[in-house]
Amino acid sequence: MIVHFPIVVVVFAVLADLLHLVRPRTPGAGTVAPPLYLLGAIASVSALVSGRMAASTVFTPGMAHGLVAEHGTWALATTISFAVLATLRLVGRLVGLRDTRAIRLLFLGLGLAVLLLVQQTAERGARLVYEQGVGVIVGPGPANFDAK
Repeated sequence: MIVHFPIVVVVFAVLADLLHLVRPRTPGAGTVAPPLYLLGAIASVSALVSGRMAASTVFTPGMAHGLVAEHGTWALATTISFAVLATLRLVGRLVGLRDTRAIRLLFLGLGLAVLLLVQQTAERGARLVYEQGVGVIVGPGPANFDAK
């Protein structure tokens, strides 16, 4: 659940930005995205940390090690971009950045870029699970024997 939460949050944040662009007078549309990006950034840090911890404890078939490293690199880039966008949104709010169509379009574009990074990270994570069996296949070791 930890890794899926930032995915859902970024989707809702981008949808809020899109709604605010298309219908700027919709109540709440302009105020909901910045806290969602902040929540998503915090959640992506949690997902990154838990993923790094899991990578060292789960059975990883030999062919999957390169994909684990690639997934980790994408996850780091995603987390950093999430944090940068959340910071930009909150700083923009604190300094009183005007709510113009150009600013709404800029933030929507940045949100879509973060969403693309999330998608690429998720794609590699799905390949690890569904193609390589990482975290699913029981590996050798004393923790995997039945204690009777």
